[in-house]
Amino acid sequence: MTGPLLELTGIDWSREGRRILNRVSLTVQRGEIVTLIGPNGAGKSTLVQIAVGLLKPDAGVCRRQPGLRIGYVPQALTLDPSLPLTVGGFMRLQARKLAAADVGQALAETGVGDLHDRSVHALSGGEWQRVLLARALLQQPDLLVLDEPMQGVDLTGQEELYRLLAEVPRRYRCGILMVSHDLHLVMASTDRVICLNGHVCCEGHPESVTSHPEYLRLFGWQGSQGLAVYSHHHDHRHDVHGCVTPSSAQAGS
Repeated sequence: MTGPLLELTGIDWSREGRRILNRVSLTVQRGEIVTLIGPNGAGKSTLVQIAVGLLKPDAGVCRRQPGLRIGYVPQALTLDPSLPLTVGGFMRLQARKLAAADVGQALAETGVGDLHDRSVHALSGGEWQRVLLARALLQQPDLLVLDEPMQGVDLTGQEELYRLLAEVPRRYRCGILMVSHDLHLVMASTDRVICLNGHVCCEGHPESVTSHPEYLRLFGWQGSQGLAVYSHHHDHRHDVHGCVTPSSAQAGS
């Protein structure tokens, strides 16, 4: 089927009288990676929850292709530490009839095939994110939605996960909508970066990180092909109440 996997048009959403999202629109095509960035409180998690159907917008339209299979990794998924649960047991929570071979293959594809019998409470941040990704991929998704998948993962682990995610659209013929926890560092294979702060501030393509001075200043090492720096400029700013006002340069023109 042609057309976007996901199309959000004019999305509004408020909570306790505060406007969180204001006329936000975006699309995700099959084979495309779209990354959302923005400061804390910008509405990124709210937007992806609307995208997967967990929240309903106050206004606007959310269109998903008929029969769309979605694999979703939320921003925070914590388990009761008193619950004795292995990685394999966790994988089967969503579908107990899954064959052991399917679970093993999904874990192997994300590089944690040897953790099947490990307690979920003994995993590192990077291992846990790989397990969550494997669980989402078990859905054979058309659309993979990842809300800050690099949270709690060190920089080396981030690069490895980004390399893995870069292969997912080709391998599964799916699209990816991903929230980045950093305002500048994004996945190098990202097709579009959307900067959100209640509304879409700007969008564009990430730049190569190999010789970007900002990246080198921050991290001091080279050779990364998994990360890119997204440089962007807004023609407005937000006041202490979150309202949009013209930038000083625009106001003086």
